[in-house]
Amino acid sequence: MDILSLTDVSVRKYDTPVLHDLRWQVRPGEQWAVVGSNGSGKTTLLEALAGRWATARGTMHRQGAVEFVANDYSFNRIVRAAAQYYQQRFQAYEAEVAPTVREVLTGRLKPIGTVNEQSVKLPEVTIDTERFEQVSQLLHLTPLLDHPFITLSNGETRRMLLARSLLKRPNILLLDHPFVGLDVHSRQVLREALASLATEGVCIVLATPPSELPDYITHVLELDNGRISRALSLSDWLTSQPAPTATATTPTRSPLAAFGPPGFTDFSYAFRLRNIRVVYNGQAVLDGVNWDVRKGEKWALSGPNGSGKSTLLSILTADHPQRFANDYDLFDQKRGGQGKSIWDIKQQIGHVSPELHLYFPTDTLVSKTIASGFFDATGVYFRQLTPEQTQQVHRTAQLLGVEDLLDRTFSKLSKGEQRLTLLARALVKNPPLLILDEPCQGLDIAAIEKFKEVVDAVAGGAERTLIYVSHYPHEIPGCVTHTLRLQQGKVV
Repeated sequence: MDILSLTDVSVRKYDTPVLHDLRWQVRPGEQWAVVGSNGSGKTTLLEALAGRWATARGTMHRQGAVEFVANDYSFNRIVRAAAQYYQQRFQAYEAEVAPTVREVLTGRLKPIGTVNEQSVKLPEVTIDTERFEQVSQLLHLTPLLDHPFITLSNGETRRMLLARSLLKRPNILLLDHPFVGLDVHSRQVLREALASLATEGVCIVLATPPSELPDYITHVLELDNGRISRALSLSDWLTSQPAPTATATTPTRSPLAAFGPPGFTDFSYAFRLRNIRVVYNGQAVLDGVNWDVRKGEKWALSGPNGSGKSTLLSILTADHPQRFANDYDLFDQKRGGQGKSIWDIKQQIGHVSPELHLYFPTDTLVSKTIASGFFDATGVYFRQLTPEQTQQVHRTAQLLGVEDLLDRTFSKLSKGEQRLTLLARALVKNPPLLILDEPCQGLDIAAIEKFKEVVDAVAGGAERTLIYVSHYPHEIPGCVTHTLRLQQGKVV
């Protein structure tokens, strides 16, 4: 009997048809990768298989227990309850309210805001001890079990959420772009863990770019605009792939060059960091970081998961509570300048990050999403736009190719459209410093190339400074000329 089967299945998300007339079977022993461009329906297919979207027509069969691991933790009830807003990722260290990895995995969680711990009756642990230890070791989580989960790196968090699913002993494991945002070591750990699960008889279906196909995959399902274009064995699919061809291109002046220089350029250094140190519970996450960036320089910030990159950037963006304990200049002024508020500092910085994308209100109109960049709000603001600001929203949307999306909600966009919308939000106030933290997470090759083209055009001039973070060298824009690498909180 088939593990999974779809017969003439169509799926709608809200009021939008996404998947159309799907016919597909997964047999015992098969491991499938789902590929396709952004917006082709990969994530929706996995969510439908997990029961998150009902079929509009057709029949779907699943044999055994199904677990779905999202490509971030936005759909995870427990994590959302414990990390309710963007800055809490850093503030929770001091508050010491975040549950440990062990508590997340065993479900022994106190409600947010608990004052008297004796008043809370926690459920008994029902997970088999041997299974718990096996899964923890498989995913290299054993040394982290008593750490607050919110202190984990991106890769460690991904492994923790996978462990939660594995402890339920699923027959079918659905993974949405599991390697996104992971460094080389974390990707290898995850590949080995999934390969081990495949040998144990777990049926794995994962959405992934073709460049990230794991060795244990046996078949490939290719989607195109919500329809199955091909369903082949891995060998047949690889054989059918067209050979790459070199194409000559003639450099052209991008219309994005019309964006012009930033509105504020009266400084020599975008920032100067002196001996930056951030400590949580006696452990240094950043330890003596010095970094000078002159106006107009383009930097890549690199390092493995957990090396301190996001923490360092949170000092610059004024999102970290320990920023006041450190010595640095922003735009030639001490910590942004005497009497400067957080909002004054943020006004000169455009920022895109996975955390911002994760916590951004998905029911916000694209026009309001872009306009929120004027006020550094996450989609909600109460000030009336001036005619000049309204014009700038439309101009920025036009230059980035999202003008036709202004009346749609953020949730209705593809990943690529969402990232370009957030870039428009970062650029709408025309800031002198642009910080892009893994902006291409989840984008296909075409969308990555488009995004790099946009960044090169907007940030390539002598007046705008760029900090760009990515674990993949092919994602770094051509305008980048400098690199800072972190390792365990130190500059290497």
